[in-house]
Amino acid sequence: MASLLRPTGTEDQARSLGAGPEQVRAAHPANLRGDSRGRLLAVVLFTAAVKRTAAVAALLTLWEMLPRAGVVERTFLPPFSDVARAWWTLVNSGQLISDATVSLSRSLAGFGLAILLAIPLGLLIAWYKPVAQILSPLLEVFRNTAALALLPVFTLILGIGETSKIALVVYSCSWPILLNTISGVKEVDPLLVKSAKSMGLGSVRLFQKVILPGAVPTIFTGIRLAGAYSILILVAAEMVGAKAGLGYLINYAQFNFQIPQMYAGIITISAIGVVFNQGLLAVERRFSTWRNTATG
Repeated sequence: MASLLRPTGTEDQARSLGAGPEQVRAAHPANLRGDSRGRLLAVVLFTAAVKRTAAVAALLTLWEMLPRAGVVERTFLPPFSDVARAWWTLVNSGQLISDATVSLSRSLAGFGLAILLAIPLGLLIAWYKPVAQILSPLLEVFRNTAALALLPVFTLILGIGETSKIALVVYSCSWPILLNTISGVKEVDPLLVKSAKSMGLGSVRLFQKVILPGAVPTIFTGIRLAGAYSILILVAAEMVGAKAGLGYLINYAQFNFQIPQMYAGIITISAIGVVFNQGLLAVERRFSTWRNTATG
């Protein structure tokens, strides 16, 4: 019976496509009988996919129609079909793949370093009050300083090479992870902590079995925010003093009035951001299985 209550692959697939609770329940094998299984599952997944993509399809339709109808200036906003052709041309030439690879390598390097630095520091600050008292004034100063405002500082100190760009990504990504880690630890249910202490758990076991699992959802919220920042901040940094990357591609296309290529670069950044976010959501579900089971 317990296996019937456990989420299955079809349920997870329906949930990832934005299906509602009733559709998710319908996708469970226990609720499917005989020949109706395949048809019902196909209907559930198709309906969820349509709901998920309807707004995007409407936006692309308007993008195609408005420039052709003369509602907006076609020179500055080409139809989506022109942008799609420009995107395919950039892919075939290898330029888009090369620039996207450069940007992703920088973004992932900075994002990974931010996770390795910010999560342990956040746990330390939230768990040990003396550390929090020492570091809190410094954190308040830097958390309110925009990352792009420090771009000239990073460039002057670290040069215009890879180091300054990765360092800027690390700086911008660290704050949402750090602050959400601190918040996640502090928001763990005090009753759980008291119950664990009454059962004789020491500080290490309490942290391992209660505090850290309870803080995981909030920590992953910060990681997802940082994932978006890692791309957005990097693209802005690549528009200054870079000779490769999606930011450089967009800036170069703008200066040379290659408007379809410029929008192609912007679309690529958006697509990478969506894929990145979906990947982080999948990892979050993997690490929060206990939470989904408890609330389900």
